[in-house]
Amino acid sequence: MTSITNIFLKLLCVAALCAFFDTVSGAKVQSVEVWMKDGRYHLISETLLNAKQDDLYEVLIDYEQFKKFSSAIIASKNIKPDFMGRPRFYTRMQGCVLLYCYTFDRRGYLILLPKHDITAVSDPERSDFKFSRERWRLSRHGDHTMMIYEFEVEPRFWVPPYVGPYVIKRALKSGIIRAVNRIEVLARGKEPNF
Repeated sequence: MTSITNIFLKLLCVAALCAFFDTVSGAKVQSVEVWMKDGRYHLISETLLNAKQDDLYEVLIDYEQFKKFSSAIIASKNIKPDFMGRPRFYTRMQGCVLLYCYTFDRRGYLILLPKHDITAVSDPERSDFKFSRERWRLSRHGDHTMMIYEFEVEPRFWVPPYVGPYVIKRALKSGIIRAVNRIEVLARGKEPNF
């Protein structure tokens, strides 16, 4: 397996939010599905979080906080809206294997349905992916919030057949389980320290 594949796998955990450590915060991942079709990796997860929907929404549209989801995100920020008025974002992820380090950039725009639906679409001309889109859907469940997360990505670089897809799928699945706990802690107004 090439070092670029190893780095990509680590970074996909971050992109799948990424981002986003055990179950210290109380988030309960109810399901995670990962598959590959036509060269694109797909992930869908359902998680019940112990946080208010409005607070989760604010965390997920604030790219300044994405650096707190994972140490692999070395830069993230909101960018001024594009000519159509859509909010824009930027993230830089870094991963190292032995002495070799690589960075991957993503730039794109957000489609927002306030307080319950966020879609982040990467611009392939300004990103290191042919295609990247993620979506968070939030809904109230008593004192909790259900978050349905969908992620679809097509890398711009070669991924070795057989082993590569297996490792990417595994990394995506474990990455989302870790990320949601940090997201929940941030939504509750605290700093993740795990």
